[in-house]
Amino acid sequence: MVSALQSWPEPVVRVQSLSDSGINCIPDCYVKPIYDRPSSLDSNQPNDIPVIDLAALYSDDLSLRKTTMDLISEACREWGFFQLINHGVSHDLMAATRRVWREFFHLPLEVKQEYANSPSTYEGYGSRLGVEKGAKLDWSDYFFLHFLPLHIRNQSKWPAHPQSCRELVSKYNEEVVKVCGKLMKIFSLNLGLEEEYLENAFGGGDQIGTSLRVNFYPKCPQPDLTLGISPHSDPGGITVLLPDDHVSGLQVRKDNVWLTVKPIPNAFIINLADQLQVVSNAQYKSVEHRVIVNSNQERVSLAFFYNPRGDVLIEPAKKLLLTNNEAPLYQPMTFNEYRSFIRLNGLHGKSQVDSLKSP
Repeated sequence: MVSALQSWPEPVVRVQSLSDSGINCIPDCYVKPIYDRPSSLDSNQPNDIPVIDLAALYSDDLSLRKTTMDLISEACREWGFFQLINHGVSHDLMAATRRVWREFFHLPLEVKQEYANSPSTYEGYGSRLGVEKGAKLDWSDYFFLHFLPLHIRNQSKWPAHPQSCRELVSKYNEEVVKVCGKLMKIFSLNLGLEEEYLENAFGGGDQIGTSLRVNFYPKCPQPDLTLGISPHSDPGGITVLLPDDHVSGLQVRKDNVWLTVKPIPNAFIINLADQLQVVSNAQYKSVEHRVIVNSNQERVSLAFFYNPRGDVLIEPAKKLLLTNNEAPLYQPMTFNEYRSFIRLNGLHGKSQVDSLKSP
């Protein structure tokens, strides 16, 4: 069990410290296998990544509302991914929260080390996923914290500096929770389920599990050999990403091509995660994605995870199975059981959700 793992298998090296040291070659533990490295064949061209205007759902124009619902449904079924504009979260709050985290990562190392994490909860300042000794590592550091349910929120584990960090993070998380609640209702209705179905399936109300992972991608002297985050789909329900406002790096996999996402200013990037694929019996697709790095600029992004409560059994919706005369593609499993795979083994594409399909 992850909870029994109290320490990392090897001394943790901060990627930011490596970058700041001026090295010209990255250590072997960050060099990815050739098939996992960024390629010149990856697409940087304009693409058809869906853009959803959330405000259109509350228009007086019924046809516009219907069109927007249809666009969301198509994005969930074909992409598992879209950019969300006019979402209702203050642009100033978004910018201030991202800025305060950038300031945190530029604090002296000894200050950040006070929050060093362990594999028992991953909460705090970290630089690796998985506990396999000798594993290939990603070119990034991060800070992970819990927000909901309330009984696991512990603000004393959040950065005390910069002084505005805790207050900003609370306000930001509260607003993003509201966005996720709206999306869950839309996703339910588009599946032909009751509006509250998905929310209740995840535990309901303040029992939903939410957390924030802030990613810091330092400059890398050999960006063609490594990745900021390895290919994976997120294990939970919805991921709301606030990307860096200056530097692109997120790539999504569509039809076996890696597409570089060009973020729209003040938009959120919405990733559908594995539990929605399970509950929808694969009508919705979780998106495989990764992060590339570069030699000229650092990046900061905020990934907010909206997940089932850990002990809730997640399985395909019985109403969907009956309506569509389908057999369940996935066996029931709690989210705690599901995410232990990643916490133990690190990131491996969509192998986890694919491995759970019923024989």
